[in-house]
Amino acid sequence: METEGFNSQTTFLFIPPRSQQCQPPHKSQNQFKRKTHTPSPPKPKTHSMPPEKVEVFKSLETWATNNVLPLLKPVEKCWQPQDFLPDPTLPFSDFTDQVRALRERTAGLPDDYFVVLVGDMITEDAIPTYQTMINTLDGVRDETGASSSPWAIWNRSWTAEENRHGDLLRSFLYLSGRVDMLMIEKTVQYLISAGMDPGTENNPYLGFVYTSFQERATFISHGNTARLAKEGGDPVLARICGTIASDEKRHENAYARIVEKLLEVDPTGAMMAIADLMNKKITMPAHLMYDGHDPRLFAHFAAVAQRLGVYTAHDYADILEFLVGRWGLEKLEGLTGEGRRAQEFVCGLAPRIRRLQELADQRAKKLKPPLVKFSWIFNRELSL
Repeated sequence: METEGFNSQTTFLFIPPRSQQCQPPHKSQNQFKRKTHTPSPPKPKTHSMPPEKVEVFKSLETWATNNVLPLLKPVEKCWQPQDFLPDPTLPFSDFTDQVRALRERTAGLPDDYFVVLVGDMITEDAIPTYQTMINTLDGVRDETGASSSPWAIWNRSWTAEENRHGDLLRSFLYLSGRVDMLMIEKTVQYLISAGMDPGTENNPYLGFVYTSFQERATFISHGNTARLAKEGGDPVLARICGTIASDEKRHENAYARIVEKLLEVDPTGAMMAIADLMNKKITMPAHLMYDGHDPRLFAHFAAVAQRLGVYTAHDYADILEFLVGRWGLEKLEGLTGEGRRAQEFVCGLAPRIRRLQELADQRAKKLKPPLVKFSWIFNRELSL
């Protein structure tokens, strides 16, 4: 298995398609002249799901209504960002006292924690991109913008729930005074403008595998920022991050439940989708983040998250193992030969990832970590 960009500072495994790997030089007629051929990146696949598979999702609409939509919370029972923030309706002196208390609690948190918290907030704030991505999926998209299909209702309501996460973290960071909000706002705008292509090919099989993985990844990340906030002396921020993590866990359950059902009604199709996406890699949703200065901003943010233990390459393998177990992939029956090969690949992948990571960790110990400036914290340097 060939890998690229996988080391102790990387938060995901990258297995590029053969067409994206460098090809060996080829000879011209003059044997003394050599020319390196670098192929153009392949065009992204689109609409890869056979048309007849759309009927699978139409047939599951009643099931989705009964088994997916109940995992949403009514608006009146949802928390809102204002539940965790200083109350602006208080007399000015009382409001500023609450802001002062917030700043005092965050004073003991280090810069590297804020880099990770900002990166998580920016990821959450790009929610328009994620709604758009899900709404490209054939058979489940919102055809009118207000469709009564359970798939469309889920996407709109999931987006509304997720939208609170970025709002809350953004407001908290603004009040903390610890970060450069202008640079953060520019990063959000760049990221939403850049969009994302996670390799889901307008295919809901691939899309729901991707979201199952990603929701668990964000659950882990926010859970760890909650732990670090508590250890750093800010119980309110710990509760904020923990509350967001709880939402992510509930959303993970919804998407994983959909894939579970697909494995039941179409085991080979679902198994091959899981293998396809894992072979490409699970691309983090904010991997195109940019602040106008650092072209490797996501890699640098990810390295700090890895060092702090907020989200690591080991978590990637843990998530894969968790989903293999939840979906019962090792014992899945009724597969074609192609489906069995996909099953073997996916079920054997996590140990291979761990072995690669152990080697990368050993190499990293021999290297001096570089220092990188982060615009989000006023260009102060951090060790990666």
